[in-house]
Formats: sequence, C-alpha cells, structure tokens
Amino acid sequence: MVILIPNNYPMREWHVKNMEKTVVKYLTGLPENASPYQKRLFKKYGGFNKVCNRIKYDIKHGVKNEEIVLFLEKIKTDSDFSDLRKLEGYPDRISEIETKFNDIHF
Repeated sequence: MVILIPNNYPMREWHVKNMEKTVVKYLTGLPENASPYQKRLFKKYGGFNKVCNRIKYDIKHGVKNEEIVLFLEKIKTDSDFSDLRKLEGYPDRISEIETKFNDIHF
C-alpha cells in the first residue's frame, strides 16, 4: 500500500533560494558607479519595505522564519560573505532585516 503525503509547498526550495538572493541583493545595496537603469531598478525593487514583502511572500510559500535567521547568521560568520560585510551601509541594512524577522512569527 502506497501512502501519498501531500506536498503543501511544492516550490519550497526555490523560495528558500529566492529569499537568500533577495537578502544578499539588499545587503549589497547600490554600487557607487551605478547606471541610471540600475538606479531606477533599485528605486523600484530595492527598498526595505519591498524586500520585506518579497521575503514575506517566500514565507507564505514554505520558507521558515528560522531559515531566515540562520541565513543571516551565516552571512555574519561565513567567509563566502566577507566582501559583503565590507560594504558601506552593511551593518545598518542587516540590523534592519534582523529586527524585522527575528521576533516576528507568521
């Protein structure tokens, strides 16, 4: 007898990766020598509220709040993200995201 378990979040892995990309893009910020096109895209999609809304959308599709916190800790400690930690404005941006998603449970 085969028991089928429903998959409530069929694209969960994709949403986890999307959340990670979104956080990294936000923490990277806008480069100093950004083109007008990059500035326009950053204005349209790069604000804190828009990033939070995209992360909340990923949470609705299976990303757990603990995964967000663990990824933020990974960014703080992992050597892969050392260049990211050197960017100007990084501490402010990561503290904003941490305060938003550390205590909130959806």
